[in-house]
Amino acid sequence: MDGLDSVVVIILATIRAGTPLVIAALGELVVEKSGVLNLGIEGMMLVGAVTGFILMVLTGSIFIGVIAAMIAGVLMSLIFGFLTLTLMTNQVATGLAITIFGVGLSAFVGLEYIGTPIEGLKAISIPVLSDIPVLGKLLFNHDILIYLSVALFGVIAWFLYKTRAGLILRAVGESHDAAHALGYSVIKIRYMTVMFGGAMAGLAGAYLSLVYTPQWSENMAAGRGWIALALVVFATWRPGRVLIGAYIFGGLTIAGLQVQAVGIDFSSHLLAMVPYLATIIVLSLISRDATKIRLNAPACLGRPFHPVA
Repeated sequence: MDGLDSVVVIILATIRAGTPLVIAALGELVVEKSGVLNLGIEGMMLVGAVTGFILMVLTGSIFIGVIAAMIAGVLMSLIFGFLTLTLMTNQVATGLAITIFGVGLSAFVGLEYIGTPIEGLKAISIPVLSDIPVLGKLLFNHDILIYLSVALFGVIAWFLYKTRAGLILRAVGESHDAAHALGYSVIKIRYMTVMFGGAMAGLAGAYLSLVYTPQWSENMAAGRGWIALALVVFATWRPGRVLIGAYIFGGLTIAGLQVQAVGIDFSSHLLAMVPYLATIIVLSLISRDATKIRLNAPACLGRPFHPVA
């Protein structure tokens, strides 16, 4: 039974570690489905994390902190959207600039709040269901943002593949010229997806600072924004694979901690490299199959749209 309990604890830790990746990657998936490549997720996550934390400290409300984090993510995404969609700057360079800006801004704004203790969001046990042996703990004893991340997966998958609006969004990503010729506002649709992606990045940041490690520390996203970007490619732009991939990468993060916990003498720095090394390996393997990438990636991904009257 002790062994079973240990497995349950590891799985729960994996879910918690994977949740910010689920949220951020699902947001980026929607953005990329519309044909926009946003490399600014890391910066948006950090700005969302520090904003949510500060508002939580000032108001004492985690709900206000989460909403503030999402608004901060949207504002950051609007900067990105204005530069890339209105001024038509290079999406890759602009996304990198947004990340650098977000790292610096979050560090500056959060300087006075480093080390400030808060009470993080607690798990919600669903009555009766949470009492089921093993499965009760695994499925019905999580904080509300974990439940929300799974719900987001379902809603996004349904929206993209079962609704007319989702079909239009995907059409914009596949051929913005054809969508424009049919009368759809390509720029408006892309602005909306970029804002949604920013909100999800902010929410992922809030999860880090208010739930996963309830504190603020400089650069606490620690590359998760880049992993979220890699996950979208790893998942070949499919929501189900994003969910699975996020938990796999979350499990890799926890695996390093478990190795140390059982007393194996191994460098903590090398263990911390595992998720990022896995990201590089996975992307390298996927990139070798150019045909698969070409068939699954939105055809207009990263390409600016020049409307013709």
